[in-house]
Amino acid sequence: MIELVIAKYNYWIYVILMMIGFYAMIVKTNLVKKIIGMNIFQTAIILFYISTAYKMGGATLPIMTDAQAHGHEAVLVDGVINPLPHVLMLTAIVVMVATLGVALAIVIHIYRRYNTLNEDEILKVMK
Repeated sequence: MIELVIAKYNYWIYVILMMIGFYAMIVKTNLVKKIIGMNIFQTAIILFYISTAYKMGGATLPIMTDAQAHGHEAVLVDGVINPLPHVLMLTAIVVMVATLGVALAIVIHIYRRYNTLNEDEILKVMK
């Protein structure tokens, strides 16, 4: 059992990071802390997808040579790394940064209007 936990330590780290982010998003009342929790959660998911895309023994990119393209040489699939998950996570990072920027802009607007970032106080003023 302990060998399984040690062998998959990276997954445990991602789960812990996700739970920290989820906890901050649910429990904290400060809006900036909620945004930080959201960012931690998103980072954990990106790290998870990148780690699952890793391939043992994969050492080359999927670029075919002229001989392989014309059928004169075999393509060994075992040694080829799939770049798609990494490219998708780059897109996710861009979305994460954009989400962070929009969230911080909204928080600045909320602070200017209500002079607080505490969710409970904002809800009291809104009622």
